[in-house]
Parts: sequence; structure tokens; C-alpha cells
Amino acid sequence: MELLAPAGDKSKLIMAIEYGADAVYLASNRFGLRTFAGNFDLDELKWAVEYAHERNVKVYVTVNIIPHESDLADLPEYIEYLSSINVDAVICADLGVISVVRRVAPNLAVHVSTQANITNSEAAMVFVNMGVKRLILAREMSMDEIKELRSKVPAEVELEAFCHGAMCISYSGRCLLSSFFTGRDANRGACVQACRWNYAIRELSRDMDYPIQEDEHGTYILNSKDMCMIDYLDQIRDAGIASIKIEGRMKTEYYVANVVNAYRKALDYLENNKEYNLPADIRNEVYKSSHRDYSTGFYFGDPKQSLESSLPESDYDFIAVVLEDTMNGKTKVEMRNKFGVKDSLELLSKWKNNDIIKITRIINEEGESLEECKVPKQQVYIETDKELKKFEILRRKK
Repeated sequence: MELLAPAGDKSKLIMAIEYGADAVYLASNRFGLRTFAGNFDLDELKWAVEYAHERNVKVYVTVNIIPHESDLADLPEYIEYLSSINVDAVICADLGVISVVRRVAPNLAVHVSTQANITNSEAAMVFVNMGVKRLILAREMSMDEIKELRSKVPAEVELEAFCHGAMCISYSGRCLLSSFFTGRDANRGACVQACRWNYAIRELSRDMDYPIQEDEHGTYILNSKDMCMIDYLDQIRDAGIASIKIEGRMKTEYYVANVVNAYRKALDYLENNKEYNLPADIRNEVYKSSHRDYSTGFYFGDPKQSLESSLPESDYDFIAVVLEDTMNGKTKVEMRNKFGVKDSLELLSKWKNNDIIKITRIINEEGESLEECKVPKQQVYIETDKELKKFEILRRKK
């Protein structure tokens, strides 16, 4: 199966590719559903495609807003541009947008977004008959329903499904909360994630209880659990899924590196072993970046457990990213959280298995020794008891 990773900006794209993604999905600041991600301008989109293709990684661009009439004027020119820079596919949700793509760029592959709510073969065939290459299934489908749909859709049409990340409280992401509270339309790219806010629920006319979870921060009744299917990749494969997708274009570069690394290792294990009994050291990686309680979503037919409220948690802090390979005993890093001399840090690496390194010296760019590095994004040189490689990440257990 293809491992498809989020690339909310340049640094996240680089991390996704370095840690093993087969493909990335991203957007410009137009026509996508994550306008608050860093995103790419048109020149940066061209760079992203070239960078990825040089490393044999595919690029899918989201054009998945639900457009109003005023959104359509510039769409044909934008689609033509995406085709001209050799984007591998566009991800679309709206029938009109798909129609425009098929008309102005007939050779550009179309992937139908999860926003299109495909949950049955009749709906799937409407898009198949429009010439799309891939269907990104609604998160609300069970494993058995996916198998049945796979049997009724032409073999050349690929199926994609989410395997990891945040789940929307609304059906396949179609939500009006953001528009209602702030005037920012979630279905046109401006979601403020109002479902993550703290709410109180009150019934005025009846004496009744509503079971909710609460902690010292408040009650988050719309804040659904995250999906994690790392233990079930064999079942996803056997159901006929061609591509597994990680949610998270607005997450950190550390999150992208950590989760992509875990799923890359899990997929490699799946490919090389007859029985899929995932080792604990691979599974445990997905707990080392920020996440809500994990669930299996709708895959096994019990959505209730996915929609219970849950707050973000993480056992690890992202400390620094390695900018250059170790040379002459020194390694250049960029700081994300405070660290100091004598600290012991864990290494996130695609080459090594969670090595622990000890910081013996910190030197700033002026050549001065520091006891602590505490300026955000400061670039310093560190001396450690191990050699490090570019793009490795230093983290610390809380």
C-alpha cells in the first residue's frame, strides 16, 4: 500500500519524504480546506513537485472546497497551472470542480475527496463514470463495507482510506460550527476547529443527565478521539485499500516525521512477514507525538467509541531537529524546546532505533559555550556521545 502523508508547508513536506512517505498531499492558499496551514504559493508548489519527484514521491494537491459561484472564475487557470507543473493528481470533492478538471486538464488524475461522502457503490460509480482515478472513502465506512464496495468498483480505480489522525465530529467533515460562530466557512477552507473548544450543555425544560467527560480544563463534548489503525494494516490491505492516509496538515513537523516513520516501519514489517504481529517498539512510536485517545474509528462498526470526548496528550517534547550531519564531533541543530548540557535526549531516526544521546557541550554561532539553549529556533552546535544525521530529531520524555 501507498503511504500518503500530510505536507502543510515546506518543512513538513521534507520531513514526510525523509521519513518514508510514498506520496504527499498539500495545497496552495486557494481552493483547499486548510487555509490556516502554511501551504504553498504557486512557485513553491512547483518547487514541491520537483523536490518530491526527484525522490520518487508523488504529489497530490487538494482542490476540495465546496465552491460558491464566486469561487469558480479563477479555477480553470489554476487547474491548468497544476497540470503544467506535473502534479500527480488533484483531490476534489465537488462535482462541478471535477467537471472543470476533466474539461481543462483531461490528463490530470482526479482523486475524489472524503468530503464527497462516498459510502456505497452507486455513489462510487457516478465518479468512476466521470473518469476519476481514485476514491477516498468516507471515514464512516466499516471494513466489511469497504470490501463490498471494492468488489463492485472496477479494479483500475484505486481506493484510499484514512489510517491515522484527527476525526471530525461531523459527517465526513461537513461542518457548520465554524461558520456559525466566526463566519469562517469550513467547507471553503477556513475551519477554526470550533469542535475543539470548551462547551457546556444545558437542558432547560427537563431534569435529565447527559453523560460527558470533564477535567480541570472543562468539557470537550465535540472533541472526538483520534484514529489509529497501525495494528490493523493487514486488514486494511485485505479489504482492497491501495493507499493509507495520515491526517495532519496543521500538525508540527515533528508529528509528521514521527507518525510517518512509525507507519513506514509498520508497512515494511507487513510486507516482510507472513503474520502481522506488530512489534511494540513500532506501535509505541505513535504515542510519542501529540494525540487524543486513539480509536479505530468506524472500521469495526462501533462509531460511538470514536466520538467520545478526548483531550490532546503527549509523553514527549520535540527538542531540536538536526540540520547537518555530524562533522568533526559537532552537530548543527535548530532548537524547538529548551535543552541543556548533560541532558539525555531520545533520537527519532529512520536509521536507528530510539538511541539515547547525551549532550556534552552547546556552542552558539559565535563560538561561545552555552549551558542552555532556550531561544526558540536558535541554531547551535552540539557535541554528543553519538554521530547524528541531517533530519534526525531530538526529543525528551516528559
